[in-house]
Amino acid sequence: MTKVVMKKSSIYRQEAAQHAQDNRRNSGIMMRCLLLASTLVALALPAMAEPGTPVQLAELSARLYATGLAQGDPLLILSAARIRKEIAPEVTDRAAIDGTAGEGAPLTWEEMLASAETLAGDDAALLGLIADARDETTKGVATGPVYNIGSLANGGADTYPPIEFRAGEYAEVYVEAKDTTDLNLMVLDAAGRLVCSDTDISFIAYCGWTPAEAGTFTLKIENKGPVSASYALMTN
Repeated sequence: MTKVVMKKSSIYRQEAAQHAQDNRRNSGIMMRCLLLASTLVALALPAMAEPGTPVQLAELSARLYATGLAQGDPLLILSAARIRKEIAPEVTDRAAIDGTAGEGAPLTWEEMLASAETLAGDDAALLGLIADARDETTKGVATGPVYNIGSLANGGADTYPPIEFRAGEYAEVYVEAKDTTDLNLMVLDAAGRLVCSDTDISFIAYCGWTPAEAGTFTLKIENKGPVSASYALMTN
């Protein structure tokens, strides 16, 4: 009888130790998530003219997603998905002059979570966080950015008909591709002068400016390659 009790006691101790280890690990993951979120806010928001606009959140989530894929980090991708879930882009019939329309939609939070799930493997704690993010409800934004899908061959360029922006209101233009290619973005005023450009080597590009006067602006997008790609163009 004593041996049985001692055996059960040993089993209970082992289970308790395992539970404690699991709890410590889960707490560590949650703490990392909180630190990651606070770091993102500290780094990203001070640089924004109007912190947290839907277009800026779209850009931030795309950058996080790309970094998470590059580093094989499902937590980064999870953070990207939760940010992307907060925006509500609406499709528009806008099209490039003599351009080729693409198919589909901007990168979705569902696609991001699927990537995070793949990287999480059989990690129950991470899979639980991903499931929570998938199930949680969100209010979204009152007015999300509008977008259209275009398509560019390697080395191609699209020019859009002039778009009107209001005086004194922060204007934003953002473009992203799902494929690994280099997109450049340029904004020209009615006189053809360059107002803003983003020509970094990246699959995303962002421009933000405050027009001194109401007027129309022309958007130009270039695909520097190395592959053909569909892209999503968003404006506020």
